[in-house]
Amino acid sequence: MPVVVRMPALAAGATEAAVQTWLVDVGDPVRVGQPIAEIETEKAVVEFEADAAGTVAELLVAAGAAAAVGAPIAVLAAEGESAEDAVRAAGVATTGAATPDASTPDAAPTDAAPTDAEKPAAPATPEVSAPKGGPAEVQSGSAPAVTRERIFASPLVRRLAKERGIALESLQGSGPGGRIVRRDLDALPAASAPRSAPAPASADAAPYTDTPHTPMRRAIARRLTESVTTIPQFTVTAHARVDRLLALRAEINEGRTERISLNDLVLKAVGAALTDVPEANAVWTDDAVRRFAHADIGVAVALDGGLVTPVVRGVDRLPLGDLSTRVREASERARAGRLRQGELEGGSFAVSNLGMLGVSEFTAIINPPHSGILAVGAAERRAVVADDGAITVATLLTLTLTGDHRVLDGALAARLLAAIVARLESPVGMLV
Repeated sequence: MPVVVRMPALAAGATEAAVQTWLVDVGDPVRVGQPIAEIETEKAVVEFEADAAGTVAELLVAAGAAAAVGAPIAVLAAEGESAEDAVRAAGVATTGAATPDASTPDAAPTDAAPTDAEKPAAPATPEVSAPKGGPAEVQSGSAPAVTRERIFASPLVRRLAKERGIALESLQGSGPGGRIVRRDLDALPAASAPRSAPAPASADAAPYTDTPHTPMRRAIARRLTESVTTIPQFTVTAHARVDRLLALRAEINEGRTERISLNDLVLKAVGAALTDVPEANAVWTDDAVRRFAHADIGVAVALDGGLVTPVVRGVDRLPLGDLSTRVREASERARAGRLRQGELEGGSFAVSNLGMLGVSEFTAIINPPHSGILAVGAAERRAVVADDGAITVATLLTLTLTGDHRVLDGALAARLLAAIVARLESPVGMLV
């Protein structure tokens, strides 16, 4: 029997995604877990892995085109089954992954304000602009409007171009059908990248500037609004004395090329604490509270114009050096827009650290479906009162835990936070 590969729901709440690149072609064998396509979400380009084996019989969505979540995008033939029989048995349309052209609805204006309704397959609308080949100019007087030639570029490329100040109408795309792809942006020298022309100031201009919402910003807004309106959230705060932790970190980093960060140690402490308080290593589902055997923890990574939270698996079991490497690699892939499918899924808890930006303390919002998130401030030297009443100086780390009250009651959240503090204040135990 054939296998119908469907567009995955890689981003919670998403209704549509785009196939940026096919990594297989018709006739190629596919094994379980093999990356077969790069799927573009609102936040990143994610490798989509096959969950069944077979031979590619048909690619139903063109590279660069969008499809609804759950829609068929490919057909895999079973062993001994012909491509024609597989496609016929699958009962899907066989348009093939044709290269998009100007007659298809795949193009969209490069500088139109993106909305939830704007997807890679949305029809383009004319705009007043210069024709392709030169920067845009403001039209004045009664001169007739000039209709821009349609430009093929995905939402991710448009976002990156806007962030970098690059005028897409000045570029020649190297993708299918002249589509502008990410490598076209990355290949531009920073000094020579064609820049979008700013609108000239006028005496009666409004004293503000509107920056259109990017798809990533809209996704963040949607997800966090969902979080605060559907999850009963509460916070508990504690201070950890981390002088011993910092001394241990300095000793570990002696002679190391890839240094262990304070955030790595905090993640390790959270992973250990979730094993100390296993009832807290859980998430809410419609039918049950789901508890996990190991600690899969999301790490908030800041991007230009947004953030993502890749999940690091088995933090409780990973040696500190391996944990540091995985966090660093996931952060690099996140900033490059190249996260893998599994890194955006699952987990029960997350850590957000703004200490490196000088923030003393803050409150973080839960990233569903997680049941908690730890907000980490800066390690600061402060005056503290010893047990004998003497005033001394110590390095304190302020930790604020935001919990889902459906899973974590106040006492349970307090126990978890206390376990995190204990692990940070007695750090050698995390290494054995």
